[in-house]
Amino acid sequence: MKKPSSQTGVKEIAKRGNVSIATVDRVIHNRPGVSAKTKAKIEAIIKELNYQPNVLASRLSSGKVFHLAVIIPKTSIHSDFWEAPLKGIAKAESEIRQYGVTVENYLFDLTNKASFIQATEEIKGKNIDGVLLSPSFVKEADDFFLYCQANKIPVVCIDSNIEAQGSLSYIGPPLLESGYVGASLCKLGISKTPEILIVNIAKQKKSFNLTQIEAGFKMFFSKPPNQATCINLNIQDIDQESVELFLHKAFMKNPDIEAIFVTNSRVFAVAEYLEKRDLAHIMLVGYDFLKENQKHLEKGTINFLICHKPEEQGYKGIMSLYHSLALNLPVEKLYYMPIDIVTKENQEFYR
Repeated sequence: MKKPSSQTGVKEIAKRGNVSIATVDRVIHNRPGVSAKTKAKIEAIIKELNYQPNVLASRLSSGKVFHLAVIIPKTSIHSDFWEAPLKGIAKAESEIRQYGVTVENYLFDLTNKASFIQATEEIKGKNIDGVLLSPSFVKEADDFFLYCQANKIPVVCIDSNIEAQGSLSYIGPPLLESGYVGASLCKLGISKTPEILIVNIAKQKKSFNLTQIEAGFKMFFSKPPNQATCINLNIQDIDQESVELFLHKAFMKNPDIEAIFVTNSRVFAVAEYLEKRDLAHIMLVGYDFLKENQKHLEKGTINFLICHKPEEQGYKGIMSLYHSLALNLPVEKLYYMPIDIVTKENQEFYR
């Protein structure tokens, strides 16, 4: 069947349904004011005619400008991980700017809770239509969620999710499963009942991400035949000298460690220690395709890197807000990134 034009299509739908053009418009754009019975009838006619509304043209004609805010960590001397999401955000903004969408970044220091609070407070005084958020500080993110819910501001989370809150969408890794994969990688090439060191290098001792990743990791080793002694090491002083001091103490206390699993992107700090101590034979698994991590992956000190496409997270996060706010299109509540495994042999081809 030949697809009708937008104007002709709406008129034809209204005629067949014996309703006004305004009623058809409400159904197409999912606006209130139409009974369930009438809505079902109109939707059936739309399906029969194979009508495809030109939502974008309608959006442009409205002249409405949508203001999006991004609250994510900034890059630091300790990690360049957040360069990738920012690149994805910039790419999305360049594509939708012409359709009346602005994007403003509010970057905070991942080691400074006050900077996160400051970013959220800045947004409260502005006319923001949607927020892309990395909820790195759970309690403070909870408080901000309550503000957004009260003001009907949709929030899309990337990298980490707060399950108790009603975000529009979560775009990021399945954390529990990611930890499980990390454990299965550590299992390769070690004894039947090894000692494994789980290292978290972060100012926050117990972040939501860490809790989930660690739970998945330990789940793998919770029953035969995959048994191991898991030793936790939380390092909150993240400079290299402090990291090496804590690792040295851990090895003095547990000299039979066969594998190390680092729960975040700072695996390069552990790799440097192992190389200095002639311990590069120890299995080392961590996260993220950072420049520093790539160097140690090439040397073979890092055996595996687990990656969750951070650039795509940033891009899809902005596009999800745009689709929901500007185009009135449905957005997936949970959009999990793949759990990519990068090795020395395939890193040249990884993007």
